Amino acid sequence: MKPVKKDGKSLGEVFFRGNIIMKGYLGNKEANKAAFKNGWFHTGDLAVIHKDGYIELKDRSKDIIISGGENISSIEIEKTIIKHPKVQDCAVIGMKHEKWGEVPCAFIEKNNKSLTKEEVIDHCRKNLAGFKIPKKVLFENLPRTSTGKIQKFNLRKLVQDL
Repeated sequence: MKPVKKDGKSLGEVFFRGNIIMKGYLGNKEANKAAFKNGWFHTGDLAVIHKDGYIELKDRSKDIIISGGENISSIEIEKTIIKHPKVQDCAVIGMKHEKWGEVPCAFIEKNNKSLTKEEVIDHCRKNLAGFKIPKKVLFENLPRTSTGKIQKFNLRKLVQDL
């Protein structure tokens, strides 16, 4: 509940309050209790504030991958993978790992049938730190809502048994 520095680096959660914020989740007391604390709505979005006051969203708190004590942004990995010319879209989630707790797992929609897992890993190796490279790459149609948002909770269900 303390403001972060306006340095574009210090990460914090975005909170809102005011008369235009929703009253709560209909019939869901537990969700309301978690989301509304001390008069503030906790969005679950993690962001930095730049010197000019611009807020840059970095990730969702529930999408941060904690691997061997390191916090990994799923969005950072997704932004890297999507730059590959043979990738149509992607989503990255944390997958359980015996030694590291969690490791990145990438789900990719191809726009070119010849794309291989090795190409994806090589692309990541050139652009990311080693601990951020996905340990598993799966080619799947990404589950989406009616508005096109990727349903990461469904992807998490797919990797539970891997």
